[in-house]
Amino acid sequence: MVLPISQFCQTPGQFFVNQAGHHRIAINRRGKYIESITLAAGTQQKRSNSKMSSAPAPVLDMNKLNAFIGQFVTDLGASVHAGMVVIGEKLGLYKALAAQPLSSAELAAKTKTDERYLREWLSSQAAGGYITYDDASGKFSLNTEQEFTLANEDSPAYLPGAFELALASLAAVPRITESFLTGKGMGWHEHAEGVFHGCEKFFRPGYVANLVTSWIPALTGVQQKLEAGARVADIGCGKGASTLLMAQAFPKSHFFGFDYHDKSIEGARASAKRDGLADRVSFDVAAAKEFPGREYDFVAVFDCLHDMGDPVGAAKHVLKSLAKDGTWMIVEPFANDQLKDNLNPVGRIYYGFSTLLCTPSSRSQEVGLCLGAQAGEARIRNVVTSAGFTRFRRAAETPFNIVYEARP
Repeated sequence: MVLPISQFCQTPGQFFVNQAGHHRIAINRRGKYIESITLAAGTQQKRSNSKMSSAPAPVLDMNKLNAFIGQFVTDLGASVHAGMVVIGEKLGLYKALAAQPLSSAELAAKTKTDERYLREWLSSQAAGGYITYDDASGKFSLNTEQEFTLANEDSPAYLPGAFELALASLAAVPRITESFLTGKGMGWHEHAEGVFHGCEKFFRPGYVANLVTSWIPALTGVQQKLEAGARVADIGCGKGASTLLMAQAFPKSHFFGFDYHDKSIEGARASAKRDGLADRVSFDVAAAKEFPGREYDFVAVFDCLHDMGDPVGAAKHVLKSLAKDGTWMIVEPFANDQLKDNLNPVGRIYYGFSTLLCTPSSRSQEVGLCLGAQAGEARIRNVVTSAGFTRFRRAAETPFNIVYEARP
């Protein structure tokens, strides 16, 4: 059996790998030269025409090569898959399949979509393991786990938002590519609309699962203050998911959300009104170094300190805004201090988002410290203590986040 992979090479030619561990290369350079090489058992045999010579080809470890090509196939499928998930969510396809098994024709009728497009989409989702296909009935459905993660927006493991964020982030690739050459930044507000919606959907499930049940209880005395009635500021609140979750859990407290992005604040205000919380929750446009108010009992920043151009300046402003016995909660993406310890699937995700979103955002602002999404505890501690906080500790963590507590 011979596996052609030449179509994935950037240079002209053909590269074949067979099960015996041999490979053959035939490179056509401007139609003038063809070389054929066979490698076997650590030896090299080379035949070339008299017009040109070439350096010996490297001896390849076939197991490693095939494993890497397998990784490539998985990654390419995942790249295209992101768009498929976004389509499925926006058209309500997952929710329709959660109700009952359906054929492509039945799903088309139920969702008022085109059957032929649906047939391709369903096939791609079944191949990726995101929906279940029954060959006997020719129908598609969601199993319990697929329904929990793809069709239930209130689930703490709801996944489509992550794909919307990823897909919208990639729209900035041409500009970020140019930034590699110029060093210029790109403000958060300059990204595609899907970045803002996707970001809220991406982070909200983690907040639903952990914020009230484990993160706030892990902080010294904060839960008791919130239950009794406290003044709370949520800095960099975006569309307000974290603010509203806290407000729902602690009805005696008042919450103030701030973000420099006006469109996100508009969305947050609409959500507060929709949820009947506008009497205790307010949202205003303000930067992290300029938000109004003093004597806050509790200040929180969720997954945004590393995006700031001047996080030390922001930390100083938080310190001034806190009551003497106030607490600052800093939620950051999970990261170890050393690069070698972040070379894993979670680190891969965050380094990618950091390249497209976080680092450009910081670079677009004053100072441009560029902590990045994988800053790690040591760098966050340095930012906080440099601002004047005297107490800092890791209070809680999940596979995706670390929660820090800072006090004056």
